[in-house]
Amino acid sequence: MTPAESRALPAPHPEAATGPDEMVSYRTPGALFAATAPAEAPAEPETPTDPDTPSGPATPSGPAAPSEPAAPSEPATPAAPHVPAEDVAVADGAEVVPTRARWRRWTLRRQHLAVGGLFLLAALWVTSRIWLDPSGRVASLYTGDPAQVQFFLAHSVRVVLHGEYPFYTEQFNYPDGVNLMANTAVLALGIPMVPVTLLFGPAVSFVVLVTLGLAGTAMAWYLMLSRHLVRTPLAAAVGGWFCGFSPAMLSHASWHPNIISQFLLPFIVWRVLVLTRSRRPVRDGALLALLVTAQAFINEEILLFTALACGVFLLAVLAQEPARWSAAWRPLGIGVVTCALLAGALLAYPLYVQFAGPMAYHGLSDAVKDYGNDIAAFFAPGSPTLGGNQRANINLAPNYSEENAFFGWSLSMLAIGIVVWLRRELIVRALAVTGLFFAVLSLGERVSWWDRELVSGPWQLLVHLPLLDAVVPTRFGLITSVVIGLLLALAVERAWALRPADRRTVRTLTAAGLAFALLPIAPMPLRMVSRPPVPDFITADRWRAYVGPDQTLVPIPVPSMGNTHGMRWAATTNLDFKIPGGYFLAPRNGNTGDAGRFGGRPSGVGQMLEEVATTGRMPKLDDRQRRRFADELRHWRAAILVLPLRQQNAEPLRRTVEDLVGPGRQELDVWVWDVRALTDRSV
Repeated sequence: MTPAESRALPAPHPEAATGPDEMVSYRTPGALFAATAPAEAPAEPETPTDPDTPSGPATPSGPAAPSEPAAPSEPATPAAPHVPAEDVAVADGAEVVPTRARWRRWTLRRQHLAVGGLFLLAALWVTSRIWLDPSGRVASLYTGDPAQVQFFLAHSVRVVLHGEYPFYTEQFNYPDGVNLMANTAVLALGIPMVPVTLLFGPAVSFVVLVTLGLAGTAMAWYLMLSRHLVRTPLAAAVGGWFCGFSPAMLSHASWHPNIISQFLLPFIVWRVLVLTRSRRPVRDGALLALLVTAQAFINEEILLFTALACGVFLLAVLAQEPARWSAAWRPLGIGVVTCALLAGALLAYPLYVQFAGPMAYHGLSDAVKDYGNDIAAFFAPGSPTLGGNQRANINLAPNYSEENAFFGWSLSMLAIGIVVWLRRELIVRALAVTGLFFAVLSLGERVSWWDRELVSGPWQLLVHLPLLDAVVPTRFGLITSVVIGLLLALAVERAWALRPADRRTVRTLTAAGLAFALLPIAPMPLRMVSRPPVPDFITADRWRAYVGPDQTLVPIPVPSMGNTHGMRWAATTNLDFKIPGGYFLAPRNGNTGDAGRFGGRPSGVGQMLEEVATTGRMPKLDDRQRRRFADELRHWRAAILVLPLRQQNAEPLRRTVEDLVGPGRQELDVWVWDVRALTDRSV
C-alpha cells in the first residue's frame, strides 16, 4: 500500500477502541463487512494542515534501511502520531496522559451534546402545541389513544405504590378486566415516569414520553452510526435525524409514544451484528437478551419488526457472499440460543399471561389486519410535515395516525439514486433489499394506487401465520424509514470522503441535495384541539362519598373506543375508582382465546347512550329496555352515574338517563344519579 493510499483511508475514530471481538470499520458496520470496500480510485495525498499530523508513514531515525514492498494482503500499520512534549501532562505518581487526546475526547462529547440538544429542540418544536396545555389539548381526529396511554401510565403508579398486579387490571372494563400484556401497557416507560405522573399527572407524562421518544430515538441512532458505521459527524446526524423525525415517526407521535420510543433498537441491531463475529457469544447473547426484554415491555410489535429486519438483512448479505456463513454461523447460533433462553426465561410468565391469561385474544380484528399503505403514499409528504396536506393524504393511509410511508417525491428519488450510486457496496445492496421487501409487505393484502385496487399483495399469504396475525401491515413502512435513514448516512459519508479538485463544491452540492430531499418533509408542530376538562366533581374527590372499593363510577356516555373521557377521569385519580367499558383490545364477547376486537362485551344501553351523545336524538324507551339497563348496572356494580354539564348533547342525555333510572341531581359541574339501591345485590 502506498503512502497516498494509506492516507486516503478513514482515520481511526476517537471512540473506536474496542475489544478483539468488536472491531470497527467505518466503511461498513463491523467486521461482518470488513472485506467490503467501495470501488474508488486511490486518492491523491493532501497537504496536511495540522503540523502534528505526519504526512506519511513514520521514518525511522538513523541509517536508512533498505525498503521492502509490503505484501498486498497486509494493510499497512499506521504509525502512532507524534505527541509534542508540551502536549503531555505529567503528575507525581500519575499516568502520562496526552492532553491532545483528552481534548479530542472532550470535543467529541461536546459534539454529542450539541447534536442531542438539536434533537431535543426539534422534539420540543414538534410537541410545542400540546406543551401549552397538556391536560386540555389532544391530537385532532383520534383522541382515544392518548387517553388509553394515560390510563396505562396511571396503572404504573399503582404497580409501584400499591404493588398492583402489572399484567392485568379490573380498573376498566369492570368486571371482565383487561389483559394489559396484550394491550401494550408500556410498563418499561410508565414505571420510570411514576415520579412525573405523581407530581404533574398522566397528561404531562404523556407529552414528556412523546418528546423524549422522538429525541431519544434520533440520538440513539446518531450514537450508533457515529461509532460503528460512519466517521463524519454530519452523516451520523443526518441518519439519526431521519430515523427519529421521519414522517412515520411524526404520524405516530400524536398518539403512540410506545411506537416512537425506539431508542433501544439501534443497540439491538448492533448486538445482532456483533454476534456474527463474536469471540464471546454467550456474553453477547446475554446482553442482547436484556435489550430484547426491555423492548418487549415498550412495544412487542416493534421488537418483532426489528427481528424480522435483522433476519432479512443478514440473509441478503449471505445471499451475496455465502462464504461469510462459515465464520458467522457458530457465534451467531450460540448467541441467538443464549438470547432466546435468557429472554425466554425473563418473559415466559408475561407472555403466558398475554397469550393464555384472562381476556387473552388471538389475532387482531379483520379491520386492522387490512390496514396497508397505498403505493402513492411513498411519494407524498406526510401530513405533519412542511409540505404535507391532510386532504391530499386522506385516501393514501388507513388514518392519520398510520402514515407509515410518505417520504415525498424528492426523498424517494434520492434514495433510489443513492442505491444506484453505491450499488457496488455490499451493505447498500443488503439495505436496499431489506427496505424494498418491507415496503412491499406494508402494502397489505390488496395493493392499490391512489385508492384504486390493483392486485392482491404478498401479505395475504402471511397474515394468518402465528404472531403475524397480530401485526398491522402498514407499520412495516417503519422499517423502510430506518433503511432510508441509514442510506442517507452512508451517502453523506461517501460524499464527504470524495477528494476531487474542488471538495467545497461537492460538499455544497451534497448539502443542497439533502435540503431538497428533506425540506418538504421537515417536521411541523403536531395539530392539537381542545378537549373537555376533567370535571371538578372528580378532581375534588366528591365521588369518594359514593363509590366503594368493589363498585364502579359510570361516566355518561359509557366509555368506549369513540368516547374515552371517562378513562381520563380515572387516570387523573391514579385509577382510584373502577369504570365499565373503555378503549382496549379484548376477545370478542369476552371469551378468552377468541379473535380480538376493540372494546369489551357489547352493551346495548352503552351504544344507545353513545348514539344520543352523537346525534342528540332521544329514543323511545319501554319497560324492557329499563330492565335491561338495570341488569347492566348490576353487572357493573354501579354506584353512581356521572354526566358532565358541558358534555355534548348533555340535555338529551340527562333526559334519557332520567327516563331509565329516575331523576338525578346537580353537584358541582356534573349530574349525578345514585343507583346503589338499584344495584346492591343484598337488597
